[in-house]
Amino acid sequence: MTAAGSWQDVLLASARRAARERPRARSVLAGLAGFAARRGISPAPGCLLDWDVIEAFCVAGLAGRASSTRGTYRSVPCQLAAPVHGKPGCRATPFPGARAPAPCSPAERAELAAIARAQRGPAKRASALALVVFGIGAGLRPGELAGLRGGHVTRRGQVVVEVTAGPTPRTVPVAARYAGRALDLAREAGAGFVFRPGPAGRAGKNFASIFAQRLARDPSAPALSAGRCRASFICDHLAAGTTLHELLAIAGITEPESLARCAAHVPGMSSSKAALRARWHAENPR
Repeated sequence: MTAAGSWQDVLLASARRAARERPRARSVLAGLAGFAARRGISPAPGCLLDWDVIEAFCVAGLAGRASSTRGTYRSVPCQLAAPVHGKPGCRATPFPGARAPAPCSPAERAELAAIARAQRGPAKRASALALVVFGIGAGLRPGELAGLRGGHVTRRGQVVVEVTAGPTPRTVPVAARYAGRALDLAREAGAGFVFRPGPAGRAGKNFASIFAQRLARDPSAPALSAGRCRASFICDHLAAGTTLHELLAIAGITEPESLARCAAHVPGMSSSKAALRARWHAENPR
């Protein structure tokens, strides 16, 4: 407790908080440290004050607390984090991210398609199938899928998807196995949305995941996940030998190192970030 108290005191002294505010601030930091310890995050102040750790603590660690309480608790570490990491989004996360979900096996892909076709009602069946087709077949992120309209899917020698939603607009060739179903879904949607048509609010980050969680399926069947479908798309291209330059372009990824989490699932391929960067340099057209 003495050691813990010492680093907290140093941080609080640097923030120049009033003496009457320090007991509460020290309690908040202790709660943050306990939350991080339970999740295996380094106890170093630089890791505890990572913006993502702070947000996870306020959302998951304070679940059930009033929003005003979470706001009060958030203000303490955020004030201390700014001098260490700068503004949110302007720093690298100081601890490794989780492994990407394993790609779907051929049997699982067939089962996911069967689960989609078994849903009640044509709209729900089409939306569930769109998760599979445009996730595994085109690697769309959930937000990109939410903004996909029928007119964005065309045939130009091969079937392609024009991604217009999200921060990385691009043209993505649909894997041959899913091309026919992609065109069918687009024709059914017409000028409307392919996924969950109607006036639903599409801006929420859980728009696709909530839908997937509520699909009817056997408990032993694989769960349909937009993240796992996208990982399958990326792993398929890595296994097929697609150049990293091309894969980054069609997946909407900026840095080759971002492929490391998926490369770990591809047999015979190095998941070293340095190796991926070197391969990208070697393949990158000048």
